[in-house]
Amino acid sequence: MTIRALITGASGAIGAAIAEALAVSGHEVILHAHRNATTAEATAQAIRAAGGQAQVQVFDITDEAACRATLEPLAAEQPIQILVHNAGIHDDAPLAGMSREQWDRPINVGLNGFYNVTQPLLLPMITTRWGRVIAISSVAGQIGNRGQTNYAAAKAGLHGAIRSLAQEVASRGITANAVAPGIIESPMSESSFDADTVRSMVPMRRAGQPAEVANVVGFLASEAASYVSGQVIGVNGALA
Repeated sequence: MTIRALITGASGAIGAAIAEALAVSGHEVILHAHRNATTAEATAQAIRAAGGQAQVQVFDITDEAACRATLEPLAAEQPIQILVHNAGIHDDAPLAGMSREQWDRPINVGLNGFYNVTQPLLLPMITTRWGRVIAISSVAGQIGNRGQTNYAAAKAGLHGAIRSLAQEVASRGITANAVAPGIIESPMSESSFDADTVRSMVPMRRAGQPAEVANVVGFLASEAASYVSGQVIGVNGALA
């Protein structure tokens, strides 16, 4: 039976690249989207055109009830054995001038969203005695970043959650890891970092490609990574 994989935030550049990589590996991919469902559907159509299996599910990852209403029937139909939690947002401001709403938004999507999608899928995954939980974090969660105390807090929280979850499910054939990208080419990064800034910040003097993140995720999702768990793996051009 084909292994099913859910990728949250699959309408973005990194999420789309991950979905494409997992589909090429032979998995059925479920692309989550919220406001940009059309973009996610275009990725799914491209995967299907190439002979892969893909579908799009639209729901608000910050809404626990909506997550359960979508994911529990999917898992009852067939357990989702690969979960890639990629959804995340910025809402940047210095902490001294940050509103409570700004503080909450990245945490609700990135960290609370991790709970909302992971918790309903764990018991069905455990019954299969095989699974992969992969959280897409950020170098900001490792070294911090000015103006991103909220975003860095959300990503650092994922590191603790992943390390703890890895211990809870290790005896059940399930691994849990985080991938922490640095500056990756995408519309989000281009609005924050121009080419000169990237060259000055990153020792490799370039931004990474979404496929370079997807390649690491593909490895972690594979049988080759069966003894890798509880890790935070940087993909950052030696930035950290």
